[in-house]
Amino acid sequence: MNEHISIILTAHKSKDLIINYIKNLYQKFHIIIIDNSNDIELEKEIKTNYQNVTFDFMSNKGYGAAINCGSKFVKTKYFLVSNPDVEGITTESIIKFYDAAKNINDQFSMMGPVDLDHKPERRKTGYDKTDLLETNQISGICMFFNKKNFDAIGGFDENIFLYFEDNDICKRLSKLNKNYQLNLVKINHKAGTSVISKNEEDKNKQDNLRTWHFIWSKFYYFRKHYTYPAALILFIPIILRIIFRIFFYKILRDNNKLNKYNIRWSGLIDSILCKESHKRI
Repeated sequence: MNEHISIILTAHKSKDLIINYIKNLYQKFHIIIIDNSNDIELEKEIKTNYQNVTFDFMSNKGYGAAINCGSKFVKTKYFLVSNPDVEGITTESIIKFYDAAKNINDQFSMMGPVDLDHKPERRKTGYDKTDLLETNQISGICMFFNKKNFDAIGGFDENIFLYFEDNDICKRLSKLNKNYQLNLVKINHKAGTSVISKNEEDKNKQDNLRTWHFIWSKFYYFRKHYTYPAALILFIPIILRIIFRIFFYKILRDNNKLNKYNIRWSGLIDSILCKESHKRI
């Protein structure tokens, strides 16, 4: 069992993905699974066949809150957070994160891999040996943390239920030390396969939930980091655009699109009024 690195996975109705993810890793790393969908079958499977894996339930308070919960079980210097629908995370790729950390004497807050579906240009730092590139943004789908710095900022902001939790933690961690993209680790993300329902009615509810939370979290992020007045000024075009489209689709009697923009308006207004991120399904 690796004494330096732990792995945290969040589970939400994703039993098959979780099992497939851990089957080649659970004997080499301490794995912590936080389930927020009350998946009794997953709990049974883990406790029967993967006894050295830590499993815990929590109510669904969002991705960041689940990671914070899992971090309490971490006793190692580093930990990896990953969505269960990420491909490319192997023992070898995890060790590459560890080697990179050692090559820069632990002078980092967080690292992330290259997402082969999204490969933005990053500013090179000069660490050719490990191919590290300094970055302002690491996707929440896969993050390698220096636990000391993670703990120092109190982990994820649990006010955020969905979206921009990775932007927020990257920005806060960058004040302690640099964040890097490690080009030696490449992943593929089968986006949404861990959470999107196949039932059409449930899928529509999930789409509405994501629409509401995206705009709520976006305004919350900007008012938190750039002041409330600056966020309001930045969002004036967005506010006007949403209002215009609500009236436009009301005239056209396009109820599907009207509903979408009404939901977006609801999320934005609640965030502007500093209300909590309350919408759930």
